[in-house]
Amino acid sequence: MGFLLEKQKTGSTPYVYIDGDKGYIKLAGESFHENVIDFFREVNDWLDKYLKSDFSALTFDCAMEYFNSSTAKLLFNMLLNMDEYSIDGKKVTVNWITTVDNDIIIECGEDFEEEMNNLEFNMIIQ
Repeated sequence: MGFLLEKQKTGSTPYVYIDGDKGYIKLAGESFHENVIDFFREVNDWLDKYLKSDFSALTFDCAMEYFNSSTAKLLFNMLLNMDEYSIDGKKVTVNWITTVDNDIIIECGEDFEEEMNNLEFNMIIQ
């Protein structure tokens, strides 16, 4: 897919990395930006195109330490989109990475996992 995006984290936005050739997305840090939709526009645009392409695999590493409710909704919608396209030989793997003491992120990951039917969802608690 030839797409590469990297955004460094700020005080209110996460680190973002996408390698379209490898089918890889990583989000890490905190997200409580005032306009989450604008911040994640490039990510969502790429994801939509990628999922509609003839891809074989996608890996999403989500290592968020904190996010607000707007980001939670956006992440949930991203995961639902990934889950919908994780069929017919298209493998989507989500690695939900957090620490043992981050109960809110663990609980959110567990809630998200329950709603997914097709993708591989790995809780990685360090």
